[in-house]
Amino acid sequence: MSRIRWHLTAAAIAAAAVTFGIVAAPASGAASPTAEFQKTQDWGSGWTGKVTVRNGGSSALSSWAVEFDLPAGTSIPSAWDAALTKTGNHYKFTNLSWNGNVPAGGTASFGFNGSGTGSPSNCTLNGQPCGGGTNPTSSSTTTTTTTTTRPTSSTTTTTSSSTTTTTSSSTTTTTTTGNPPPGDKLVGYFIQWGVYGRNFHVKNVDTSGSAAKLTHINYAFGNVQNGQCTIGDAYADYDKAYTAADSVDGVADNWDQPLRGNFNQLRKLKKKYPNLKVLWSFGGWTWSGGFGQASKNPAAFADSCYKLVEDPRWADVFDGIDIDWEYPNACGLTCDTSGPDSFKAVTQALRNKFGANNLITAATSADGADGGKLDVADYAGAVQYLDWVMPMTYDFFGAWDAKGPTNPHSPLTAYPGIPKDKWTTEGAINKFKSKGIPASKILLGVGFYGRGWTGVTQATPGGTATAAAPGTYEAGFEDYKVLKTKCPATGTIGGTAYAFCGGNWWGYDTPATVAGKRNWGKAQGLGGSFFWELSGDTSNGELITALRG
Repeated sequence: MSRIRWHLTAAAIAAAAVTFGIVAAPASGAASPTAEFQKTQDWGSGWTGKVTVRNGGSSALSSWAVEFDLPAGTSIPSAWDAALTKTGNHYKFTNLSWNGNVPAGGTASFGFNGSGTGSPSNCTLNGQPCGGGTNPTSSSTTTTTTTTTRPTSSTTTTTSSSTTTTTSSSTTTTTTTGNPPPGDKLVGYFIQWGVYGRNFHVKNVDTSGSAAKLTHINYAFGNVQNGQCTIGDAYADYDKAYTAADSVDGVADNWDQPLRGNFNQLRKLKKKYPNLKVLWSFGGWTWSGGFGQASKNPAAFADSCYKLVEDPRWADVFDGIDIDWEYPNACGLTCDTSGPDSFKAVTQALRNKFGANNLITAATSADGADGGKLDVADYAGAVQYLDWVMPMTYDFFGAWDAKGPTNPHSPLTAYPGIPKDKWTTEGAINKFKSKGIPASKILLGVGFYGRGWTGVTQATPGGTATAAAPGTYEAGFEDYKVLKTKCPATGTIGGTAYAFCGGNWWGYDTPATVAGKRNWGKAQGLGGSFFWELSGDTSNGELITALRG
């Protein structure tokens, strides 16, 4: 007889994930393609699963199809990196165009979110047992063993899928299209206040070519007040009327339509780019002060966020929520004293409320120093409930130290004379990894702007200054699209660029240094990249093009 071995792989053992083994008689066939299942995340009412197709045969697989059954009360509402077809309780996953070919000795993988507490059974790969061999194993010959251990950090990244669903009396077909391969996420922040002085609108995300390159947009920000998620700017969010010329689809808003503003424009953008996901980000530097109170009753906070994000007027616009808490149990604009467990408690409550079908992410501190901000809260515990984290690997240095020394705000690596140890992208990523957080759940951050000083006489980093350099919107701050011509880069250090012109000194990223950071992140196995923010790029998207590669 053959054998189905849906078992705990080495990676899953390291993550202490909940797994299920389905074992039949020993396999008799030689090395052949197999499919291995991991239950990488479990929050009681739902879970995340990953299947790895491993080609142990001597010839390449040109395509693959994995099928299995689930018991009544357990279902799979969404999947990624595969096309899903459901007939009753039977599920079939087939490859997409980019991951069907699996060479001898190679692997392919896909993931899905499960609802309920059951586990898969009767697995086949291309019609043969998932454990290898030649004859599918019937349910009557299998025995099921269950091993449960304490869930910790997930070993895979959860991504909501873009789906088209057709329902009949017995069959539901869900086709997953266009989801990025692992490591290929590209998340850009859209700022609601950009519609004012910056004159940057959702349409510009399209005309710049950025929408076609993005996988996700984080809409910033919603506020956190009185322990609840609240609207940040009602006019910009859902009331501002758009003319035909400024609208994504060239259609003007009517005075009496139920939804206008950025939300309606994002709806139109998603219609034009159906694989694009949008998350509503809450907090930020200015509005993080409310998280401390929210953490006192995480369930009530999560309930308020869910009701706001899923408001019927705009529920179709958002695919999840992003939390930008600056910073749990540490100081930002104000000091938070909610304790080391508060961040984990909040993310767990959000996952319990939003369930498996919504994305939940977080922008975090990038303080890689020993005893720094990343060491005073339970980030590893929180990440198990998050799809990914975004350490804000920018703003390490700036003209809030008005006299200098001058240093680029977003170094990738350390360099001689850097003022603070491990205040780099590398330092932050290494800190997360040291906590057992999988690289695939970490995104690399890039700032689409520079920070600078004036009264500088030294062209290289480390010089003294007299004040913050003049900026269009804020002293010491300027968009890349302005700096590229106003003060072109004159050197690079630590994997980023700097510029010296007319007594002003700026540190910022260029397309060349962005590409270098992108390649570094891929070599580290990171889940992708994110950036702050869309309006800082050129009208033809120079930086996002470099980040996409």
